[in-house]
Amino acid sequence: MLEWPNRDVSQAIFGFLQQRATFTSVSSDPADLTLLIATKLSLSSRQGLYYYRISLQAEMGEAAKPVKSYLVEHTAVGSSVRWVTASDRAPIAAALQLALEDLMGNIEADRLLYIDPTERP
Repeated sequence: MLEWPNRDVSQAIFGFLQQRATFTSVSSDPADLTLLIATKLSLSSRQGLYYYRISLQAEMGEAAKPVKSYLVEHTAVGSSVRWVTASDRAPIAAALQLALEDLMGNIEADRLLYIDPTERP
């Protein structure tokens, strides 16, 4: 009963990455530096409220060589009533936004791992 189409997830992630501007460009085409993100969405109910948990497992790499892996998770509280998927959208979007912010913050903190040594300040 919980729907989260791959197209919606991809659009949300691409939109966030483009807006955040951590990277020079964002594309699904092969590149020198790649970011692979696996998403997991879970739903639980406690004390009459629904909780939406997003887990992002990401791997930054150069070509076929992984450089570093990341794992971030966030939970957002939903309403006490679910109307199939309409009431799911806002808390899922909130949890995804928070998880992506954490992920990009971690990647930005590790920026020296991804910059060519000749380009470092």
